[in-house]
Amino acid sequence: MVEQPGKVKRQEIKMLNRKLLEVSGVLKVESFDSEEFLLETECGYLMIKGQNLHIKNLSLEQGLVAIEGYVNELAYVDANSQGNTKGFLSKLFK
Repeated sequence: MVEQPGKVKRQEIKMLNRKLLEVSGVLKVESFDSEEFLLETECGYLMIKGQNLHIKNLSLEQGLVAIEGYVNELAYVDANSQGNTKGFLSKLFK
C-alpha cells in the first residue's frame, strides 16, 4: 500500500477477554504461527504473542485482521527496541 500525502495514519486495536483481537490499519502479515504473529501496520510492526492463535478474518484491502486464541502480549517492535525483540527482528530481516 502506497502512503498518500496528507493521509493520517490510523489504527485501532480491540480485544475481547484476551481471546479475540481485531486490528485495523494492517498493511501486511509478515509471519504467523500458533504462538506469534507479526503484522506490518500503519503505526509500525506489531508483534502478538499467545497460545493457539489463528486468523479468524483477514482483509488486507480494508486493512483488517481478526485473531482468535489466548493473547499474552502485544508489542510494537522497531530498530530501536531492546531485548527479545531485537533478536526477533534480526532473525526476520536476515
